[in-house]
Formats: sequence, structure tokens, C-alpha cells
Amino acid sequence: MHEMLNIVTGPEGYPSAVLIRGVQYQGDASLLNGPGKLTRELDITRELNGKPAISASGLWIEERDEVRPHRILQTPRVGVAYAGEWAKKPWRYVLSGHVPVSR
Repeated sequence: MHEMLNIVTGPEGYPSAVLIRGVQYQGDASLLNGPGKLTRELDITRELNGKPAISASGLWIEERDEVRPHRILQTPRVGVAYAGEWAKKPWRYVLSGHVPVSR
């Protein structure tokens, strides 16, 4: 199959992570759309499992002040109908005006 990029956002033993489904290159209209395409294109492998998201590990997140909070939209999750009522939770975040990473 393919690798996925999940960033754990809480303490060990607490179920909290963010699946990165797509990225857009800064200053470019190119969009890596879908978790498999993203990890293949960025050469993200299981070597990163358990490593912190810092520059020394080779994978990090940079803070940018370009995204205004009012541009962040919350929508129901995609492709998780098996999750029952949890599938309807607004736990999917997208930027208004951008092509969604999945429909």
C-alpha cells in the first residue's frame, strides 16, 4: 500500500494525531493531494516513526503567519462511514478558497 503521515499531538497513551492529507508548496499552485501521493513525493518512510517533528529528524512543521484563523474551515471527516456518529464530527480542517485534499 502506501505510507501515511500522522503527527501525534498529545501525550503518549492519549489518542490524538493529525493525518496530513495534502500540502501546497509555498508560492506555487501545485498541490500534493492525498496521503499516499504526499508521502511518496516527499520520500516519507517509516524511518520517521516515533521521531520528533524537528529539523534534526528530517521532518518538521514551520509556523507561518499567513493563514488567518477565519480561513480555516471545519468539515466532517471523509471516508470513515464505519465510525458511525464519529464520522460526522467536524474534525477535518481545510483552508477556504483551496482545492480540498479529498472529496
